[in-house]
Amino acid sequence: MSNPIPHDPLKALLVAPSAHQSDLPVDDRRPADAEMSRVLKTAPLRMASDPSSGAIAYWQHGALHDVVEPMADHVIMAYPTGVQRLERRNGKSVAIGTARSGVVTIIPAGSSARWDIPGLVNVVQLYLPHKTLERVAREADKDGPGALLERTGHADLITSRLLLSAADALEGNAALDALFRHQLTDLLATRLLAAHAGAPTTFQPALGGLAPTTLRRAIERLRSDSDADVSLAALAADAGLSRFHFCRAFKESTGLTPHAWLRQYRLEQAMNMLRDTDTSIALVAAELGYASQTAFAAAFRRLTGETPSDWRRRLR
Repeated sequence: MSNPIPHDPLKALLVAPSAHQSDLPVDDRRPADAEMSRVLKTAPLRMASDPSSGAIAYWQHGALHDVVEPMADHVIMAYPTGVQRLERRNGKSVAIGTARSGVVTIIPAGSSARWDIPGLVNVVQLYLPHKTLERVAREADKDGPGALLERTGHADLITSRLLLSAADALEGNAALDALFRHQLTDLLATRLLAAHAGAPTTFQPALGGLAPTTLRRAIERLRSDSDADVSLAALAADAGLSRFHFCRAFKESTGLTPHAWLRQYRLEQAMNMLRDTDTSIALVAAELGYASQTAFAAAFRRLTGETPSDWRRRLR
């Protein structure tokens, strides 16, 4: 590891001058997950991806002393536990920070720098396509997004909490998990545009909810027991709105995001089946779309504080 650069401790979380921006064409840049696997020399503990929204990965890795090559997507990182020193270097440009709860690190797409991290790091990473930033800015009726700023252990509790929620909230239910990732990615993109872009974007508060007929159609789609698409894109298209405006209007109308509404509805379905029928917990989990009884039981307990079997026993 290179010798530490003297610095003011109060400035340890501030980003140094920008690292090198690659001249590689976008198509020649490495996929972020592949480049992370190469430099971290391990595989993520968990990863969920979607072609339209990028990917979220949870890593635990050891020391890193390597150059991160230019990547196709922006990489945003938050740290759930632990404290670790971070050093990012390109030529004479050096940024030093600390990986800890409440801070974020941002590697903009196409940038390259040497990283020196002396020990164990737990980190949640978002691989965000630039086209997602462009779409969110466009849907908010804003100009194209400015370049993201490089950050190294930069204090930002809001972005950190949003990203860390991704590691804990996936429930093993395909519809719920996909809807959650879509909402979270759009919300993170909004936050990045407002707080971490060279030309920050100002977003106006939501004005008004969905029209009654539009809201009814959205709820019918969310309630559907068929194979109806309940992705954020499908819900927004059915309402004739962008994803950005649909989410804001839906929450204005119901007090809940689409994901929170669907999660609450699935919980009510589960409670009705557990209380009113003798259907096994495994079949309840399957009927509600959970990948396993274990995933259903964990999700049920997070929302109620009880396991499905304990809740059923108490009600009878």
